[in-house]
Amino acid sequence: MKNLPYLEVRKRYIDFFQRNNHKEIPSAPLVPEDDPSVLFVNAGMFPLIPFLKGELHPKGTRLTNSQRCLRTGDIDEVGDEFHLTTFEMLGNWSLNDYFKKEAINLSVSFFVEELGFDINRIYASVFEGYEDIPEDNISISVWKEIFEKYGIDARVGQGEKIQKYGKKENWWGLESGGPCGPDSEIFYDTGKPTCGPNCHINCNCGKYVEIGNNVFMEYFKDGEKIKSLGRHNVDFGGGLDRIVALLQNVDSVYDSDIHAPIFEEVKKISKVTNLESQRIITDHIKAATWIIMDGITPSRNQQGYILRRLIRRAIRHGRKLGIEGYFTKQIAEICIKQFSPIWIGLEEQKEHILQTIEEEEIKFNRTLDNGLRELEKIADNDFDGKKAFQIYETYGLPLELTEEILKEKGIELKNINLFWEAEKAHQEKSRTSSAGLFKGGLADTSEMSTKYHTATHLLLASLRKVLGDHIYQKGSNITAERLRLDFPNNEKLTEEQLKLVENLVNDAIENKLEISFEEVSKDEALQKVPFAAFSEKYGDIVKLYYVGEKEKPFSMEICNGPHVKNTSELGKFKIIKQENVASGIKRIKAILE
Repeated sequence: MKNLPYLEVRKRYIDFFQRNNHKEIPSAPLVPEDDPSVLFVNAGMFPLIPFLKGELHPKGTRLTNSQRCLRTGDIDEVGDEFHLTTFEMLGNWSLNDYFKKEAINLSVSFFVEELGFDINRIYASVFEGYEDIPEDNISISVWKEIFEKYGIDARVGQGEKIQKYGKKENWWGLESGGPCGPDSEIFYDTGKPTCGPNCHINCNCGKYVEIGNNVFMEYFKDGEKIKSLGRHNVDFGGGLDRIVALLQNVDSVYDSDIHAPIFEEVKKISKVTNLESQRIITDHIKAATWIIMDGITPSRNQQGYILRRLIRRAIRHGRKLGIEGYFTKQIAEICIKQFSPIWIGLEEQKEHILQTIEEEEIKFNRTLDNGLRELEKIADNDFDGKKAFQIYETYGLPLELTEEILKEKGIELKNINLFWEAEKAHQEKSRTSSAGLFKGGLADTSEMSTKYHTATHLLLASLRKVLGDHIYQKGSNITAERLRLDFPNNEKLTEEQLKLVENLVNDAIENKLEISFEEVSKDEALQKVPFAAFSEKYGDIVKLYYVGEKEKPFSMEICNGPHVKNTSELGKFKIIKQENVASGIKRIKAILE
Protein backbone atom coordinates (compact mmCIF):
# COMPACT_ATOMS: atom_id res chain seq x y z
CA MET A 1 0.00 0.00 0.00
CA LYS A 2 1.04 3.58 -0.56
CA ASN A 3 1.67 5.54 2.65
CA LEU A 4 -0.05 8.80 1.67
CA PRO A 5 -1.09 11.91 3.64
CA TYR A 6 -4.86 12.07 4.07
CA LEU A 7 -5.19 15.23 1.97
CA GLU A 8 -3.48 13.36 -0.86
CA VAL A 9 -5.83 10.36 -0.49
CA ARG A 10 -8.81 12.71 -0.55
CA LYS A 11 -7.51 14.47 -3.65
CA ARG A 12 -6.69 11.23 -5.44
CA TYR A 13 -10.22 9.97 -4.87
CA ILE A 14 -11.88 13.06 -6.37
CA ASP A 15 -9.36 13.17 -9.24
CA PHE A 16 -9.88 9.47 -10.00
CA PHE A 17 -13.63 9.82 -10.38
CA GLN A 18 -13.34 13.07 -12.28
CA ARG A 19 -11.14 11.21 -14.77
CA ASN A 20 -14.00 8.72 -15.00
CA ASN A 21 -16.47 11.46 -16.01
CA HIS A 22 -17.84 12.30 -12.55
CA LYS A 23 -18.51 15.90 -11.52
CA GLU A 24 -17.50 17.03 -8.04
CA ILE A 25 -20.28 18.41 -5.84
CA PRO A 26 -19.72 20.28 -2.55
CA SER A 27 -20.17 18.69 0.86
CA ALA A 28 -23.53 19.52 2.40
CA PRO A 29 -23.61 20.92 5.97
CA LEU A 30 -23.99 18.46 8.84
CA VAL A 31 -27.57 19.57 9.51
CA PRO A 32 -29.83 17.93 6.90
CA GLU A 33 -32.04 20.22 4.87
CA ASP A 34 -34.71 17.84 3.59
CA ASP A 35 -34.44 14.70 5.72
CA PRO A 36 -35.39 14.95 9.40
CA SER A 37 -35.18 11.18 9.91
CA VAL A 38 -31.73 11.92 11.35
CA LEU A 39 -30.35 14.76 13.46
CA PHE A 40 -27.23 15.06 11.33
CA VAL A 41 -26.15 14.02 7.85
CA ASN A 42 -24.55 10.62 8.36
CA ALA A 43 -23.95 9.60 4.73
CA GLY A 44 -23.25 11.37 1.47
CA MET A 45 -26.51 10.33 -0.18
CA PHE A 46 -28.91 12.38 1.99
CA PRO A 47 -28.69 15.61 -0.04
CA LEU A 48 -29.19 13.55 -3.22
CA ILE A 49 -32.49 11.81 -2.42
CA PRO A 50 -34.58 13.85 -4.92
CA PHE A 51 -32.09 12.99 -7.67
CA LEU A 52 -31.98 9.32 -6.71
CA LYS A 53 -35.76 9.38 -7.18
CA GLY A 54 -35.54 10.82 -10.68
CA GLU A 55 -35.05 14.59 -10.62
CA LEU A 56 -32.28 15.80 -12.91
CA HIS A 57 -29.13 16.93 -11.16
CA PRO A 58 -27.62 20.14 -12.60
CA LYS A 59 -24.18 18.48 -12.80
CA GLY A 60 -25.32 15.33 -14.60
CA THR A 61 -25.65 11.63 -13.82
CA ARG A 62 -22.16 10.93 -12.42
CA LEU A 63 -21.20 12.71 -9.20
CA THR A 64 -18.48 12.53 -6.57
CA ASN A 65 -17.47 14.30 -3.33
CA SER A 66 -16.17 13.95 0.20
CA GLN A 67 -19.05 14.56 2.61
CA ARG A 68 -18.58 15.49 6.25
CA CYS A 69 -20.76 13.25 8.40
CA LEU A 70 -21.76 12.75 12.03
CA ARG A 71 -23.23 9.60 13.55
CA THR A 72 -24.83 10.10 16.95
CA GLY A 73 -25.20 6.33 17.44
CA ASP A 74 -21.41 6.03 17.66
CA ILE A 75 -20.91 8.51 20.51
CA ASP A 76 -20.80 5.82 23.20
CA GLU A 77 -18.52 3.64 21.03
CA VAL A 78 -15.82 6.30 20.68
CA GLY A 79 -12.65 5.38 22.52
CA ASP A 80 -11.65 2.29 20.58
CA GLU A 81 -9.35 2.19 17.55
CA PHE A 82 -11.82 3.02 14.78
CA HIS A 83 -15.05 4.63 16.01
CA LEU A 84 -15.61 8.35 15.41
CA THR A 85 -18.60 10.65 15.63
CA THR A 86 -17.45 12.94 12.80
CA PHE A 87 -15.67 11.73 9.70
CA GLU A 88 -15.48 12.22 5.95
CA MET A 89 -17.30 9.86 3.61
CA LEU A 90 -15.81 9.52 0.15
CA GLY A 91 -18.71 9.14 -2.27
CA ASN A 92 -19.52 8.57 -5.90
CA TRP A 93 -22.94 8.22 -7.48
CA SER A 94 -24.51 6.98 -10.66
CA LEU A 95 -27.96 8.47 -11.23
CA ASN A 96 -29.56 5.92 -13.58
CA ASP A 97 -26.24 5.70 -15.45
CA TYR A 98 -23.76 2.84 -14.89
CA PHE A 99 -24.71 0.04 -12.52
CA LYS A 100 -23.22 -2.94 -10.66
CA LYS A 101 -20.41 -4.07 -12.95
CA GLU A 102 -18.87 -0.65 -13.57
CA ALA A 103 -19.45 0.48 -9.97
CA ILE A 104 -17.61 -2.47 -8.42
CA ASN A 105 -14.82 -2.30 -11.01
CA LEU A 106 -14.33 1.42 -10.35
CA SER A 107 -14.10 0.81 -6.60
CA VAL A 108 -11.56 -1.99 -6.93
CA SER A 109 -9.54 -0.02 -9.47
CA PHE A 110 -9.30 2.93 -7.07
CA PHE A 111 -8.26 0.85 -4.07
CA VAL A 112 -5.85 -1.47 -5.89
CA GLU A 113 -4.39 0.59 -8.75
CA GLU A 114 -4.59 4.08 -7.23
CA LEU A 115 -3.87 3.37 -3.55
CA GLY A 116 -1.99 0.09 -3.79
CA PHE A 117 -4.24 -2.09 -1.61
CA ASP A 118 -3.31 -5.79 -1.89
CA ILE A 119 -6.07 -7.52 -3.87
CA ASN A 120 -5.23 -10.76 -2.05
CA ARG A 121 -6.40 -9.15 1.21
CA ILE A 122 -9.63 -7.74 -0.23
CA TYR A 123 -12.92 -9.54 0.47
CA ALA A 124 -16.47 -8.80 -0.66
CA SER A 125 -19.94 -9.26 0.78
CA VAL A 126 -23.08 -9.54 -1.36
CA PHE A 127 -26.84 -9.72 -0.79
CA GLU A 128 -28.13 -13.28 -0.40
CA GLY A 129 -31.77 -12.41 -1.09
CA TYR A 130 -34.76 -11.78 1.15
CA GLU A 131 -38.39 -12.84 0.65
CA ASP A 132 -39.26 -11.93 -2.96
CA ILE A 133 -36.04 -9.92 -3.56
CA PRO A 134 -33.56 -12.24 -5.32
CA GLU A 135 -29.94 -12.98 -4.53
CA ASP A 136 -27.53 -10.54 -6.13
CA ASN A 137 -26.04 -12.96 -8.67
CA ILE A 138 -24.76 -10.10 -10.84
CA SER A 139 -22.47 -8.74 -8.10
CA ILE A 140 -21.25 -12.27 -7.37
CA SER A 141 -20.33 -12.72 -11.04
CA VAL A 142 -18.60 -9.33 -11.19
CA TRP A 143 -16.50 -10.09 -8.11
CA LYS A 144 -15.52 -13.49 -9.50
CA GLU A 145 -14.37 -11.87 -12.74
CA ILE A 146 -12.32 -9.27 -10.86
CA PHE A 147 -10.58 -11.79 -8.62
CA GLU A 148 -9.92 -14.13 -11.57
CA LYS A 149 -8.34 -11.22 -13.46
CA TYR A 150 -5.78 -11.01 -10.66
CA GLY A 151 -5.28 -14.79 -10.71
CA ILE A 152 -7.34 -15.48 -7.59
CA ASP A 153 -9.73 -18.44 -7.43
CA ALA A 154 -12.70 -16.74 -5.79
CA ARG A 155 -15.35 -18.86 -4.10
CA VAL A 156 -18.59 -17.98 -2.36
CA GLY A 157 -19.17 -18.91 1.28
CA GLN A 158 -18.14 -18.22 4.87
CA GLY A 159 -14.40 -17.64 5.04
CA GLU A 160 -14.18 -17.29 1.25
CA LYS A 161 -13.38 -14.21 -0.87
CA ILE A 162 -17.09 -13.57 -1.51
CA GLN A 163 -19.50 -13.91 1.42
CA LYS A 164 -23.29 -13.68 1.34
CA TYR A 165 -25.44 -11.95 3.97
CA GLY A 166 -29.09 -11.05 4.39
CA LYS A 167 -31.02 -7.84 4.73
CA LYS A 168 -29.46 -6.87 8.07
CA GLU A 169 -25.93 -6.65 6.65
CA ASN A 170 -26.31 -6.12 2.90
CA TRP A 171 -29.31 -3.89 2.36
CA TRP A 172 -29.39 -0.11 2.68
CA GLY A 173 -32.31 2.28 2.93
CA LEU A 174 -34.02 4.66 5.34
CA GLU A 175 -36.58 3.21 7.75
CA SER A 176 -38.82 6.12 6.85
CA GLY A 177 -38.86 5.10 3.19
CA GLY A 178 -37.44 6.17 -0.14
CA PRO A 179 -34.79 4.75 -2.52
CA CYS A 180 -33.13 1.57 -1.24
CA GLY A 181 -31.53 -1.64 -2.40
CA PRO A 182 -28.95 -4.38 -1.89
CA ASP A 183 -25.31 -3.50 -1.39
CA SER A 184 -21.89 -5.02 -1.87
CA GLU A 185 -19.33 -4.13 0.78
CA ILE A 186 -15.54 -4.21 0.43
CA PHE A 187 -13.41 -5.44 3.34
CA TYR A 188 -9.67 -5.50 3.94
CA ASP A 189 -7.81 -8.11 5.98
CA THR A 190 -5.69 -6.19 8.48
CA GLY A 191 -3.44 -9.17 9.08
CA LYS A 192 -4.52 -9.52 12.70
CA PRO A 193 -5.06 -13.10 13.92
CA THR A 194 -8.48 -14.66 13.45
CA CYS A 195 -10.78 -14.87 16.47
CA GLY A 196 -11.63 -18.50 15.69
CA PRO A 197 -12.94 -20.94 13.08
CA ASN A 198 -16.20 -19.00 12.70
CA CYS A 199 -14.53 -15.64 12.00
CA HIS A 200 -15.99 -13.80 8.99
CA ILE A 201 -15.71 -10.40 7.38
CA ASN A 202 -18.58 -8.91 9.42
CA CYS A 203 -17.04 -10.18 12.65
CA ASN A 204 -16.24 -7.39 15.12
CA CYS A 205 -12.90 -8.87 16.23
CA GLY A 206 -10.98 -6.32 14.13
CA LYS A 207 -9.36 -8.68 11.66
CA TYR A 208 -11.44 -7.29 8.79
CA VAL A 209 -12.21 -3.60 8.22
CA GLU A 210 -14.88 -2.33 5.84
CA ILE A 211 -13.36 0.18 3.43
CA GLY A 212 -16.23 0.81 1.03
CA ASN A 213 -19.81 -0.02 0.15
CA ASN A 214 -21.69 0.13 -3.17
CA VAL A 215 -25.46 0.43 -2.66
CA PHE A 216 -27.54 -0.50 -5.70
CA MET A 217 -30.67 1.61 -5.36
CA GLU A 218 -33.14 -0.06 -7.66
CA TYR A 219 -36.02 -0.32 -5.16
CA PHE A 220 -38.30 2.10 -3.33
CA LYS A 221 -39.76 1.65 0.14
CA ASP A 222 -43.25 3.11 0.61
CA GLY A 223 -44.56 2.28 4.06
CA GLU A 224 -43.97 -1.43 4.52
CA LYS A 225 -43.97 -2.14 0.80
CA ILE A 226 -40.81 -2.41 -1.28
CA LYS A 227 -41.32 -1.94 -4.99
CA SER A 228 -39.21 -1.27 -8.04
CA LEU A 229 -37.83 2.26 -8.27
CA GLY A 230 -37.86 2.08 -12.06
CA ARG A 231 -34.27 3.32 -12.08
CA HIS A 232 -30.83 1.91 -11.29
CA ASN A 233 -28.71 4.15 -9.06
CA VAL A 234 -25.36 3.53 -7.40
CA ASP A 235 -24.41 5.10 -4.07
CA PHE A 236 -20.81 4.38 -2.99
CA GLY A 237 -19.46 5.37 0.41
CA GLY A 238 -15.99 4.84 1.85
CA GLY A 239 -14.73 6.12 5.20
CA LEU A 240 -11.69 8.34 4.58
CA ASP A 241 -10.44 7.92 8.16
CA ARG A 242 -10.36 4.12 8.04
CA ILE A 243 -8.79 4.04 4.58
CA VAL A 244 -6.03 6.43 5.66
CA ALA A 245 -5.36 4.49 8.89
CA LEU A 246 -4.83 1.33 6.83
CA LEU A 247 -2.61 3.10 4.29
CA GLN A 248 -0.45 4.64 7.00
CA ASN A 249 -0.26 1.32 8.87
CA VAL A 250 -1.24 2.79 12.23
CA ASP A 251 -3.08 1.10 15.07
CA SER A 252 -6.03 3.49 15.13
CA VAL A 253 -7.63 6.37 13.24
CA TYR A 254 -6.31 8.65 15.97
CA ASP A 255 -2.73 7.85 15.04
CA SER A 256 -3.13 8.80 11.37
CA ASP A 257 -2.28 12.30 10.19
CA ILE A 258 -5.99 13.16 10.24
CA HIS A 259 -6.16 13.25 14.03
CA ALA A 260 -2.54 12.96 15.20
CA PRO A 261 -1.92 16.72 15.84
CA ILE A 262 -5.05 16.90 18.01
CA PHE A 263 -4.43 13.57 19.71
CA GLU A 264 -0.82 14.48 20.56
CA GLU A 265 -1.89 17.77 22.14
CA VAL A 266 -4.45 15.97 24.30
CA LYS A 267 -1.79 13.48 25.43
CA LYS A 268 0.61 16.36 26.12
CA ILE A 269 -1.70 18.08 28.60
CA SER A 270 -2.86 14.83 30.24
CA LYS A 271 -1.52 14.01 33.71
CA VAL A 272 -2.71 10.40 33.42
CA THR A 273 -2.31 8.02 30.47
CA ASN A 274 -5.70 6.72 29.36
CA LEU A 275 -6.06 6.13 25.61
CA GLU A 276 -9.84 5.83 25.75
CA SER A 277 -10.31 9.22 27.40
CA GLN A 278 -7.71 10.85 25.15
CA ARG A 279 -9.44 9.53 22.03
CA ILE A 280 -12.83 10.69 23.31
CA ILE A 281 -11.56 14.24 23.86
CA THR A 282 -9.90 14.28 20.42
CA ASP A 283 -13.06 13.11 18.68
CA HIS A 284 -15.58 15.13 20.66
CA ILE A 285 -13.86 18.52 20.46
CA LYS A 286 -13.24 18.01 16.74
CA ALA A 287 -16.94 17.14 16.30
CA ALA A 288 -17.96 20.22 18.31
CA THR A 289 -15.99 22.57 16.03
CA TRP A 290 -17.68 21.10 12.93
CA ILE A 291 -21.18 21.28 14.43
CA ILE A 292 -20.78 24.90 15.59
CA MET A 293 -19.39 25.80 12.14
CA ASP A 294 -22.65 24.51 10.66
CA GLY A 295 -24.80 26.80 12.78
CA ILE A 296 -25.62 24.84 15.96
CA THR A 297 -25.12 26.10 19.53
CA PRO A 298 -25.36 24.09 22.77
CA SER A 299 -28.92 23.68 24.06
CA ARG A 300 -31.26 21.20 25.72
CA ASN A 301 -32.87 20.04 22.49
CA GLN A 302 -32.09 18.29 19.20
CA GLN A 303 -28.73 19.04 17.56
CA GLY A 304 -27.89 21.48 20.35
CA TYR A 305 -28.28 18.70 22.91
CA ILE A 306 -25.86 16.46 21.00
CA LEU A 307 -23.34 19.30 20.81
CA ARG A 308 -23.64 19.98 24.54
CA ARG A 309 -23.31 16.27 25.29
CA LEU A 310 -20.11 16.02 23.23
CA ILE A 311 -18.46 19.03 24.86
CA ARG A 312 -19.44 17.99 28.39
CA ARG A 313 -18.37 14.39 27.82
CA ALA A 314 -14.96 15.68 26.69
CA ILE A 315 -14.72 17.84 29.83
CA ARG A 316 -15.55 14.89 32.11
CA HIS A 317 -12.82 12.81 30.48
CA GLY A 318 -10.45 15.75 30.90
CA ARG A 319 -10.98 15.46 34.65
CA LYS A 320 -10.24 11.72 34.46
CA LEU A 321 -6.94 12.60 32.77
CA GLY A 322 -6.09 15.14 35.45
CA ILE A 323 -6.05 18.02 32.97
CA GLU A 324 -5.79 21.25 34.92
CA GLY A 325 -7.80 24.38 34.16
CA TYR A 326 -9.85 25.07 31.06
CA PHE A 327 -8.58 23.13 28.06
CA THR A 328 -11.31 22.76 25.40
CA LYS A 329 -10.47 26.03 23.65
CA GLN A 330 -6.82 24.95 23.37
CA ILE A 331 -7.80 21.66 21.69
CA ALA A 332 -10.43 23.34 19.51
CA GLU A 333 -7.81 25.74 18.11
CA ILE A 334 -5.77 22.79 16.85
CA CYS A 335 -8.91 21.19 15.36
CA ILE A 336 -9.65 24.40 13.46
CA LYS A 337 -6.08 24.64 12.19
CA GLN A 338 -6.11 20.97 11.16
CA PHE A 339 -9.32 21.04 9.12
CA SER A 340 -9.63 24.63 7.87
CA PRO A 341 -7.80 23.74 4.61
CA ILE A 342 -10.87 21.62 3.82
CA TRP A 343 -13.69 23.44 5.63
CA ILE A 344 -13.04 27.17 5.26
CA GLY A 345 -15.96 27.92 7.58
CA LEU A 346 -13.81 26.82 10.52
CA GLU A 347 -11.36 29.66 10.02
CA GLU A 348 -14.09 32.15 9.12
CA GLN A 349 -15.98 31.39 12.34
CA LYS A 350 -12.96 30.68 14.51
CA GLU A 351 -13.69 33.22 17.25
CA HIS A 352 -17.35 32.20 17.48
CA ILE A 353 -16.45 28.50 17.67
CA LEU A 354 -13.82 29.00 20.36
CA GLN A 355 -16.02 31.29 22.41
CA THR A 356 -18.98 28.86 22.24
CA ILE A 357 -16.89 25.89 23.39
CA GLU A 358 -15.13 27.81 26.16
CA GLU A 359 -18.40 29.24 27.51
CA GLU A 360 -19.89 25.74 27.61
CA GLU A 361 -16.85 24.48 29.54
CA ILE A 362 -17.10 27.30 32.09
CA LYS A 363 -20.82 26.69 32.52
CA PHE A 364 -20.39 22.94 32.88
CA ASN A 365 -17.58 23.17 35.41
CA ARG A 366 -19.86 25.32 37.55
CA THR A 367 -22.62 22.73 37.16
CA LEU A 368 -20.25 19.89 38.04
CA ASP A 369 -19.24 21.67 41.25
CA ASN A 370 -22.93 22.04 42.18
CA GLY A 371 -23.44 18.33 41.57
CA LEU A 372 -20.50 17.45 43.79
CA ARG A 373 -21.93 19.62 46.57
CA GLU A 374 -25.30 17.87 46.16
CA LEU A 375 -23.64 14.47 46.60
CA GLU A 376 -21.86 15.69 49.72
CA LYS A 377 -25.28 16.18 51.34
CA ILE A 378 -26.12 12.49 51.04
CA ALA A 379 -25.73 10.82 54.40
CA ASP A 380 -27.80 7.60 54.20
CA ASN A 381 -27.86 4.37 52.25
CA ASP A 382 -31.15 5.06 50.50
CA PHE A 383 -29.53 6.00 47.18
CA ASP A 384 -30.21 3.99 44.03
CA GLY A 385 -29.51 4.08 40.28
CA LYS A 386 -32.58 6.21 39.57
CA LYS A 387 -31.36 8.96 41.91
CA ALA A 388 -27.88 8.68 40.38
CA PHE A 389 -29.42 9.33 36.96
CA GLN A 390 -31.27 12.37 38.33
CA ILE A 391 -27.92 13.72 39.57
CA TYR A 392 -26.43 13.01 36.14
CA GLU A 393 -29.32 14.74 34.30
CA THR A 394 -29.40 17.76 36.62
CA TYR A 395 -25.69 18.32 37.20
CA GLY A 396 -23.97 16.25 34.52
CA LEU A 397 -22.15 14.05 37.03
CA PRO A 398 -21.17 10.80 35.33
CA LEU A 399 -22.12 7.55 37.04
CA GLU A 400 -18.53 6.51 37.73
CA LEU A 401 -17.82 9.78 39.55
CA THR A 402 -21.00 9.42 41.61
CA GLU A 403 -20.00 5.85 42.54
CA GLU A 404 -16.52 7.00 43.55
CA ILE A 405 -17.82 9.76 45.83
CA LEU A 406 -20.41 7.49 47.44
CA LYS A 407 -17.74 4.83 48.06
CA GLU A 408 -15.58 7.39 49.85
CA LYS A 409 -18.59 8.19 52.07
CA GLY A 410 -19.21 4.49 52.74
CA ILE A 411 -22.54 4.58 50.94
CA GLU A 412 -23.61 1.74 48.65
CA LEU A 413 -25.22 2.59 45.32
CA LYS A 414 -28.24 0.27 45.17
CA ASN A 415 -29.97 -1.09 42.05
CA ILE A 416 -27.51 0.34 39.56
CA ASN A 417 -29.66 -1.09 36.74
CA LEU A 418 -32.20 1.64 37.50
CA PHE A 419 -29.64 4.13 36.15
CA TRP A 420 -29.42 2.36 32.79
CA GLU A 421 -33.20 1.93 32.62
CA ALA A 422 -33.72 5.65 33.28
CA GLU A 423 -31.06 6.54 30.70
CA LYS A 424 -32.64 4.27 28.10
CA ALA A 425 -36.09 5.78 28.75
CA HIS A 426 -34.61 9.27 28.43
CA GLN A 427 -32.88 8.40 25.15
CA GLU A 428 -36.07 6.92 23.74
CA LYS A 429 -38.00 10.04 24.73
CA SER A 430 -35.37 12.24 23.06
CA ARG A 431 -35.43 10.11 19.93
CA THR A 432 -39.23 10.25 19.71
CA SER A 433 -39.45 13.97 20.34
CA SER A 434 -36.75 14.67 17.78
CA ALA A 435 -38.55 13.03 14.88
CA GLY A 436 -38.93 15.67 12.20
CA LEU A 437 -38.04 18.88 14.04
CA PHE A 438 -35.52 20.14 11.54
CA LYS A 439 -35.22 22.94 9.08
CA GLY A 440 -35.89 20.92 5.94
CA GLY A 441 -38.74 19.14 7.65
CA LEU A 442 -39.42 16.24 5.25
CA ALA A 443 -39.92 13.00 7.21
CA ASP A 444 -39.86 10.67 4.21
CA THR A 445 -40.36 10.68 0.45
CA SER A 446 -43.71 8.92 0.29
CA GLU A 447 -46.53 10.12 -1.96
CA MET A 448 -48.41 11.86 0.87
CA SER A 449 -45.28 13.51 2.27
CA THR A 450 -44.55 14.81 -1.22
CA LYS A 451 -48.04 16.30 -1.36
CA TYR A 452 -47.61 17.94 2.03
CA HIS A 453 -44.21 19.29 0.98
CA THR A 454 -45.83 20.98 -2.02
CA ALA A 455 -48.70 22.26 0.12
CA THR A 456 -46.16 23.88 2.46
CA HIS A 457 -44.96 25.99 -0.48
CA LEU A 458 -48.55 27.13 -1.05
CA LEU A 459 -49.02 27.89 2.66
CA LEU A 460 -45.84 29.97 2.85
CA ALA A 461 -46.80 31.95 -0.26
CA SER A 462 -50.31 32.57 1.12
CA LEU A 463 -48.95 33.75 4.47
CA ARG A 464 -46.73 36.25 2.67
CA LYS A 465 -49.70 37.53 0.68
CA VAL A 466 -51.80 37.99 3.84
CA LEU A 467 -49.19 39.07 6.42
CA GLY A 468 -46.42 40.67 4.39
CA ASP A 469 -42.90 40.17 3.05
CA HIS A 470 -41.36 39.57 6.48
CA ILE A 471 -42.67 36.00 6.41
CA TYR A 472 -40.22 33.20 5.66
CA GLN A 473 -39.78 29.55 6.62
CA LYS A 474 -38.20 29.38 10.06
CA GLY A 475 -38.63 25.61 10.27
CA SER A 476 -40.95 22.86 9.11
CA ASN A 477 -41.98 19.31 9.86
CA ILE A 478 -43.69 17.27 7.16
CA THR A 479 -45.00 13.74 7.59
CA ALA A 480 -47.44 11.56 5.65
CA GLU A 481 -50.21 12.73 8.03
CA ARG A 482 -49.84 16.53 8.19
CA LEU A 483 -47.59 19.54 7.67
CA ARG A 484 -46.24 22.03 10.15
CA LEU A 485 -44.66 25.39 9.34
CA ASP A 486 -42.88 27.83 11.68
CA PHE A 487 -42.55 31.48 10.64
CA PRO A 488 -41.73 34.86 12.22
CA ASN A 489 -44.69 37.02 13.20
CA ASN A 490 -45.33 39.06 16.34
CA GLU A 491 -49.05 38.33 16.61
CA LYS A 492 -51.12 35.22 16.14
CA LEU A 493 -53.30 35.26 13.03
CA THR A 494 -56.91 36.31 13.56
CA GLU A 495 -59.69 33.92 12.54
CA GLU A 496 -60.27 36.08 9.44
CA GLN A 497 -56.59 35.92 8.48
CA LEU A 498 -56.48 32.14 8.97
CA LYS A 499 -59.52 31.70 6.77
CA LEU A 500 -58.05 33.96 4.10
CA VAL A 501 -54.80 31.97 4.08
CA GLU A 502 -56.72 28.70 3.87
CA ASN A 503 -58.84 30.02 0.99
CA LEU A 504 -55.78 31.20 -0.94
CA VAL A 505 -54.20 27.74 -0.72
CA ASN A 506 -57.43 26.04 -1.80
CA ASP A 507 -57.84 28.48 -4.68
CA ALA A 508 -54.35 27.54 -5.90
CA ILE A 509 -55.32 23.86 -5.68
CA GLU A 510 -58.62 24.36 -7.51
CA ASN A 511 -56.91 26.38 -10.26
CA LYS A 512 -54.86 23.27 -11.16
CA LEU A 513 -51.54 25.11 -11.32
CA GLU A 514 -48.60 23.39 -12.98
CA ILE A 515 -45.42 22.99 -10.96
CA SER A 516 -42.09 23.42 -12.74
CA PHE A 517 -38.49 24.30 -11.98
CA GLU A 518 -35.41 25.77 -13.58
CA GLU A 519 -31.75 25.50 -12.64
CA VAL A 520 -30.07 28.85 -12.06
CA SER A 521 -27.04 30.19 -10.22
CA LYS A 522 -27.39 30.66 -6.48
CA ASP A 523 -26.89 34.43 -6.81
CA GLU A 524 -29.63 34.72 -9.44
CA ALA A 525 -32.01 32.63 -7.33
CA LEU A 526 -31.43 34.72 -4.21
CA GLN A 527 -32.18 37.88 -6.20
CA LYS A 528 -35.54 36.40 -7.19
CA VAL A 529 -36.25 34.87 -3.77
CA PRO A 530 -34.60 37.20 -1.23
CA PHE A 531 -36.56 35.65 1.66
CA ALA A 532 -35.06 32.18 1.10
CA ALA A 533 -34.10 30.44 4.33
CA PHE A 534 -30.92 28.42 4.86
CA SER A 535 -29.16 29.93 1.83
CA GLU A 536 -25.81 28.73 3.19
CA LYS A 537 -26.88 25.18 2.37
CA TYR A 538 -27.25 25.79 -1.35
CA GLY A 539 -24.65 24.86 -3.96
CA ASP A 540 -23.53 27.09 -6.81
CA ILE A 541 -26.44 25.87 -8.96
CA VAL A 542 -29.90 25.58 -7.39
CA LYS A 543 -33.42 24.61 -8.34
CA LEU A 544 -36.03 27.37 -8.44
CA TYR A 545 -39.54 25.93 -8.19
CA TYR A 546 -42.58 27.72 -9.63
CA VAL A 547 -46.22 27.06 -8.81
CA GLY A 548 -48.15 28.50 -11.74
CA GLU A 549 -46.82 30.55 -14.67
CA LYS A 550 -43.20 31.63 -14.34
CA GLU A 551 -44.02 35.21 -15.31
CA LYS A 552 -46.43 35.60 -12.38
CA PRO A 553 -46.25 32.51 -10.15
CA PHE A 554 -48.40 31.86 -7.11
CA SER A 555 -45.26 30.61 -5.36
CA MET A 556 -41.55 30.74 -6.19
CA GLU A 557 -38.99 29.07 -3.89
CA ILE A 558 -35.51 27.58 -3.88
CA CYS A 559 -35.92 23.92 -3.03
CA ASN A 560 -34.49 20.43 -3.56
CA GLY A 561 -37.43 18.52 -2.11
CA PRO A 562 -39.95 16.38 -4.04
CA HIS A 563 -43.09 17.99 -5.51
CA VAL A 564 -46.29 16.94 -7.24
CA LYS A 565 -46.68 17.96 -10.89
CA ASN A 566 -49.95 19.84 -10.49
CA THR A 567 -51.71 21.40 -7.49
CA SER A 568 -54.89 19.49 -8.40
CA GLU A 569 -53.25 16.38 -6.90
CA LEU A 570 -53.36 17.82 -3.38
CA GLY A 571 -57.01 17.66 -2.31
CA LYS A 572 -58.62 20.11 0.14
CA PHE A 573 -56.31 22.09 2.45
CA LYS A 574 -57.39 22.68 6.04
CA ILE A 575 -55.63 24.53 8.89
CA ILE A 576 -56.16 22.56 12.11
CA LYS A 577 -54.07 24.45 14.64
CA GLN A 578 -52.13 27.64 15.31
CA GLU A 579 -49.48 27.84 18.05
CA ASN A 580 -47.07 30.28 19.63
CA VAL A 581 -43.65 28.53 19.52
CA ALA A 582 -41.42 31.26 20.94
CA SER A 583 -41.21 35.02 21.10
CA GLY A 584 -42.04 36.25 17.60
CA ILE A 585 -42.33 32.72 16.14
CA LYS A 586 -45.69 31.23 15.16
CA ARG A 587 -46.62 27.73 13.98
CA ILE A 588 -49.40 26.44 11.75
CA LYS A 589 -50.44 22.80 11.41
CA ALA A 590 -52.56 21.73 8.46
CA ILE A 591 -53.89 18.62 6.74
CA LEU A 592 -55.03 17.61 3.26
CA GLU A 593 -58.47 16.02 3.07
